[in-house]
Formats: sequence, structure tokens, C-alpha cells
Amino acid sequence: MSEDKRPGWLLRKMFGTKEEERPAPVPVQPPDPKPVAKTIVEPVVEPAALPVDSPASLSEGQPDFATAATDVFHVPPPPGEPGEGTPGKNAIPDELEGADLQPVEGAEERPPAGTAGDDPARGAKAADTTSQAFAPEPAQAVPLAPRPELEPEVSTQIFMPEPDAASEEPTRGWWSRLTGGMKRTSSALTERVTGLFTKRKLDADTLEELEDALIQADFGIETATRISEAVGKGRYEKGISPDAVREILAAEVERALAPVAIPFRIDTSKKPFVILMIGVNGAGKTTTIGKLALKLKAEGHSLMLAAGDTFRAAAIEQLKVWGQRTQTPVIARAQGADAAGLAFDAYEAAKAQGSDVLLIDTAGRLQNKAGLMAELEKILRVIRKIDPQAPHAVLLVLDATVGQNALSQVELFSKAANVTGLVMTKLDGTARGGILVALAAKFGLPVHFIGVGEGVEDLEPFAARDFARAIAGLDAG
Repeated sequence: MSEDKRPGWLLRKMFGTKEEERPAPVPVQPPDPKPVAKTIVEPVVEPAALPVDSPASLSEGQPDFATAATDVFHVPPPPGEPGEGTPGKNAIPDELEGADLQPVEGAEERPPAGTAGDDPARGAKAADTTSQAFAPEPAQAVPLAPRPELEPEVSTQIFMPEPDAASEEPTRGWWSRLTGGMKRTSSALTERVTGLFTKRKLDADTLEELEDALIQADFGIETATRISEAVGKGRYEKGISPDAVREILAAEVERALAPVAIPFRIDTSKKPFVILMIGVNGAGKTTTIGKLALKLKAEGHSLMLAAGDTFRAAAIEQLKVWGQRTQTPVIARAQGADAAGLAFDAYEAAKAQGSDVLLIDTAGRLQNKAGLMAELEKILRVIRKIDPQAPHAVLLVLDATVGQNALSQVELFSKAANVTGLVMTKLDGTARGGILVALAAKFGLPVHFIGVGEGVEDLEPFAARDFARAIAGLDAG
């Protein structure tokens, strides 16, 4: 039978016959001996040839594996042997070809890869030595200053002030500061009054315009009506001087404010006497605490301040500054801590130190936010668990620039925290300082202090006569 007629001839035609010689592998020429790499040529193992008469070669459709392995181009090379057209796994890269590679000084010569030489531990040691030899030289370490030892973290801390030299700064008298602070309100009123009553008879239109001017200054409708009636009484259709109108205005304002001008007193039988400061955002609670602390210290009371405004980090730092100024210890926690828990710790600390007065700051909260007002009620409940009568004073700090909104603040804060007294701040920043008169007429709450500036001395006990004459643009009298 001819070669082309034997079974499996088609496959042999495609893959070749066993008689075709397999080309001998071209040995890879190793480069010049270098200390860093050695080329290892692995022996090629010839596959065992099957007998020609084996079933695999005589059956149709079965390739002759003995000869097919020499010609198939797509069969992957045996493991450990480089494929066709690819560099040997130990060949030197092109970019290093011809380079003068010298051994690194101090590096121990390694045996071929995968061996450890005569010593079994030599491989790991040589690898470690080579790794160190080829690593870049470490930069010289610069000696660092010794790190200070950190204090252990505590939930509540007491910050004691450092001794501070008393500064002697010239200060103006209270009347001068009061009239300067009330100048915007008094100027707006006196200009309207002068324009209304200069060379004019006192008639219904004039009195109505006077009433409008008083309402615009936030005196309130009730107070404005009473003052305009007092001006017109017995003078209708007669002339009246602007100075006379201002005297009547001052008398009526003093009459409205006299019942609420009650000095603030510390009950020494309650120790510590707890004062809770409340109010809306930006009313000036923290600053007022610092100024009030200075006054109480001058009266001989020992104090402790509690940074209960844990919502605003700046408030905590601000109170620490005031503690330094007034030489008063401040108890504080981290921002976001529970304000009620801080109030509890502050009471215990003040009692342990024998402080006469504990001033507790609180976060600013809008009076129409039920959730925030509930937090304020929680502070009160926690304090009353220690002392059922505490807090002994709840002072609501009001910003004079908010105008009629102060009426809503007093109403809602009184329901939530049983306000015992008012502190009016920022009277120097508004032309509508008559809101204090409207508050006195509606609520009758004591007004303990008023503030007319940012200075330490710009918070003073409230005096009805001084306030009335300052707002009317008159001398102390």
C-alpha cells in the first residue's frame, strides 16, 4: 500500500511523519561570566516515540504524537523552556547588554538562583545581603525634639487660670458709657420730636406722629399711646417745646421701668449659688458670663464657670479666656459632649471646691425649636436631682437689636426654664432701644443688667432713671 493510502495519511500529511528529523534545539550562548547572573541551560527531554504499528498510528483520525510534537506551531512549549521568539528567562535585558557590571563592594557572591550552595542557610543570607547592598543609602536621621508626655484623657477637665498681672486701663464713667451706647436710639427720637414740635401747635396729627415715632423705636403700642396722651394732656391746641416733650418722655419711661429695675443679689445661704445663662444664638451669653464673673469677684464671691455650650467649640475656648481674665476656674468637656452631664459635674466640682457661685453657660437655641428647648429642660432636671432648688437664678440674655422678637423669646423661654431675670445687651447697636420698655409693660420680669458695649466695664446694673433720661437725650439731672 502506498504511503498516501495508509490509514491516517491525511493527518500525517498535515503533521509530518516520524521519519522527519526534529531540528536540534539551538543552545543559548551564555554571556560572559558576570557576578550578578548566570545562565542555566536546561536539557531538552526527547519525547518517547510510539511504535509505528501502534493503535494510535494505525487508527483513522488519531494523530501520531511522536512526530506531531515537532511541527505544531501553536502548541505551548514545555514547562521551563522559553517559547519561540522570546528571550531566555535568564537572558540579560537589551538595555544592560554590554554594560560593565561590577560586583558591589561588600556584597557576598550568591550561588545560582534556586540553590543555596554548600550551606543550606546560605541562600536566605545571600538574598538578605544583596538586598541590603543594592538598597539606597538611608538619609541621615535628624534628631527630633523629645515628644512631651500627653496627659491622660478625661471626660471633664477643670482649667485653672494662670496668675495675671492686673492691668490699669482708664475707663469712662457709667453715665458716659450709657449715653454713648444709647446715642443711636436717643438721636432718632430727638430728631423726630424736634421736627414735630418746632413752631407747631399740639394737635391730633402731631400726637399721632409722636405715637408712630415711639412705636418705631419699639416702645410698644401700649407705652406709645400712654406717652402721647401724657404729652397732649392740658396742652391741646397749645405750643410745646421739644425739651418739654423729652422731659415728659423720660418721666413716662422711668415710670414704666421702675418696677422691674431690681438689683441682682446672691443668696449666700445657697452654696454654690447656681446661675444658668440662657438665650438664642448670638445674644452674647458667653461674654455676659465673663463680665458678670468680674463683677461678682469684685464683690468678694468665689466662682466657677461651666462651659455648657458644648455645641460651639469657640464658646468653650472663649469661656476659658474669660476664666483667665477673671482668674476663675473653668470646667469643660470636649465639643459635642452632653451639656446636662457637664452641668452635673460642674455642680459637684463647685461644691467640692467650696465655690460661692457657679455660672453655667448653655448653647444658643431658637425659642421656636421644640427639640432644643427640650434639651434645656433636661439640664434643669439633672441639676435639680442634686439640689431641688437649683438653679437659683435663670437669666435670659436678650439682644436689643432683634426688636419685637424679644417678646417671643421671653414668653417661650419662661415656659421652658422659668426665667427669673433679664439681661439686655447690645443697646449700643440699635436705634430701637425702647424694646426694654415694651418687655417691662408686658411681662414685668426683673431687668438686672444692661450692656452698651464689648468692654469689660460695659455691663452695669439696670437703673430706670438713668436709662429713661439717656434714651430721651437728657442730662443725668
